[in-house]
Amino acid sequence: MNLIAAVDANWGIGYKNKLLVSIPDDMKFFRETTTGKVVVMGRKTLESFPNGKPLKNRVNIVLTKDPRYQVEGAIVVHDMDELHAELAKYPSEDIYVIGGESIYRQLVDECDVAHITKIDFSYEADAYFPNLDEKEEWVITEDSDEQTYFDLEYYFLKYERMR
Repeated sequence: MNLIAAVDANWGIGYKNKLLVSIPDDMKFFRETTTGKVVVMGRKTLESFPNGKPLKNRVNIVLTKDPRYQVEGAIVVHDMDELHAELAKYPSEDIYVIGGESIYRQLVDECDVAHITKIDFSYEADAYFPNLDEKEEWVITEDSDEQTYFDLEYYFLKYERMR
């Protein structure tokens, strides 16, 4: 399984259920990487999308504890057992965990690849991605040249879990 996220210098990913910053090339990378794939998210992540609608041209799986929660165009699961049963239907390399914080934390140890857009700036954040730089089993295997968006510098990094 894969993780995909944009993080700031402190591994922050969001504030008040919104992304910290929207970088067009990062959005394009996310779209190109996940289109035609399976995306796994929590309810709040889904609700942060435009009109709270699932992402087009992807299998959307939403993990929520709310037994009454339903959303058109998405598969809703309510616990890790139900999630694993659903994920077993798809090739592991086609599954992308897309957030938020609690979903990343629950699934990071089951993933082998993380696509991280690392932004060289610290924002006010209330949601964080697990800091892969502090986990010795995660190694950067690809990194881009410095990218810029106005005065922001960022990098596309690929981390892989060494087993």
